[in-house]
Amino acid sequence: MSKRGGFPGMGGNFGGMNINQLMKEAKKMQADMEKTQEELAIKDFEATAGGGAVSVKVSGRKEIKEITIKKDVVDPDDVEMLQDLIITCVNEALRKVDSAQASSFGKYNIPGLM
Repeated sequence: MSKRGGFPGMGGNFGGMNINQLMKEAKKMQADMEKTQEELAIKDFEATAGGGAVSVKVSGRKEIKEITIKKDVVDPDDVEMLQDLIITCVNEALRKVDSAQASSFGKYNIPGLM
């Protein structure tokens, strides 16, 4: 250890970076991430299935906002097909949210974040 504390050769800072500067950068990154998260939360993501027979709109918070089903798809004798279309559509919309989050937060390059 050096006479002034800390690690020898580092001059009391981390690789030439002042701890205050490091904290300032961390706070800026946190604010940027919160802004990005809020921007994603207010966006809508839409998916369709069955050639547009079913469409789903979800928010960036992964909340379903709207489901639209064309009348000609509703067949009381084939409810399972309609259920499958809805599930497919919802899952695709949620994948779009995940993809947008991954691309938005990927720029921060923090291991274990996503």
